[in-house]
Amino acid sequence: MNNEKLALKNYAHIGDAVWEVFVRDYVIYKTSNSKLLHKMTTDRVNATFQKDMLELISTNLSEEETELARRARNLPIPVGRKNIQHDYRLATAFEVLIGYWYLHDKERLNLFYDKFRSLEFFQ
Repeated sequence: MNNEKLALKNYAHIGDAVWEVFVRDYVIYKTSNSKLLHKMTTDRVNATFQKDMLELISTNLSEEETELARRARNLPIPVGRKNIQHDYRLATAFEVLIGYWYLHDKERLNLFYDKFRSLEFFQ
């Protein structure tokens, strides 16, 4: 595997974890009901929701970020995800951006976190 693909997969790997921690940190202030906490988290930590978040921020991405997301969309996907291939590819691109910002640009990451928190449907 070439270094670029490895880097993108690593960004996606850390981005997935960072996104889940962000969501968990957000939802714990919404309820103390563990069943509801789980539902609120899983509603936001899935391919469809992450795809929607990427589409929402796509017009605010720099050229470099847009290119990073494009390359991430083209990564090979696990066989089990082929039934939701389009959503999964876009969710991976979203995770790559989150991971990239987490490792290289926390200010940019926080800018998008603020945007996500302000969304009515994120509430």
